[in-house]
Amino acid sequence: MQNLAPIALFVYNRPQHTARTLQFLQQNELAAKSHLYIFSDGAKTDLDREKVAEVRKIIKKADGFKSVKVMESKVNAGLANAVIAGVTQLIAEYDQVIVFEDDLITSPHTLAYFNSALNHYREEEKVMHIGAYMYPLKADNLPQSFFYRAATSWGWATWGRAWKNFEPNIDVLLKQFDKKKRTAFSIDHKMNFWKQMQEFKKGKNNSWAIRWYASIFLKGGLTLNPSQSLVNNIGHDGTGVHSGINDIYNVVINPKQIVEFPTVIAENPIAYEAIKSFLIKRKGNMVTRVRRFVNEKLTQYFSKK
Repeated sequence: MQNLAPIALFVYNRPQHTARTLQFLQQNELAAKSHLYIFSDGAKTDLDREKVAEVRKIIKKADGFKSVKVMESKVNAGLANAVIAGVTQLIAEYDQVIVFEDDLITSPHTLAYFNSALNHYREEEKVMHIGAYMYPLKADNLPQSFFYRAATSWGWATWGRAWKNFEPNIDVLLKQFDKKKRTAFSIDHKMNFWKQMQEFKKGKNNSWAIRWYASIFLKGGLTLNPSQSLVNNIGHDGTGVHSGINDIYNVVINPKQIVEFPTVIAENPIAYEAIKSFLIKRKGNMVTRVRRFVNEKLTQYFSKK
């Protein structure tokens, strides 16, 4: 496979997660042929400095790739600014990029999936994003991969032609939505995507991902996704800056290589309904929700002792 995309890995203050993410990435069949760029954000507080230093010891020893380049920031840019700057940098040099954060374990075939899809849809303007994560869907009639409207951020890839449409200004994005678009954007109000937009406006989150999805959506773009996830997020254990404690989105990683890609450039209606069904049922009944809430609070309490 020619023209392999560079890998951007964004890390902060979780040494154990970073080590596992690197370990699984190294086991990818295309790792030895891929350039890895690791972006290490600076400590936000004095309490973070020790952990950031631990992470930097780990990433400086990273090997198993065609090359490894580590970028250490002296200041804390925050995840959103770091991702936007890092992706923009690699897009300018390579015109494509594969992106991971420090809490993702991958299939040995994840890099192959990304590179195959990047090559396959390179000239398809409507295809703007390739995701590696997918919810644990209960549908046996899905193809190996499909198109969907929303962009997942747990392992993804894109091209320069798509990234040029990224609009970071929340006001520019918000004014383009009417009631019909808000409904479609939020998967018929089954996912809180619109709420995330509003909370960004209020300064309650600093998500690059919701602005990227909005940019894609407003351009009429599509995202490619596997029907069985090629990554799993191990960061929902209370250690992440932007994630809580839950197991709703845990998945069994697809052990097989994805070799089939859709020929029709349109959202898959069966996949859309399967995703919507998962989103409706994902939190379970009231007993399950109460049990999960109690477990989260207990975990938070004991983690601080």
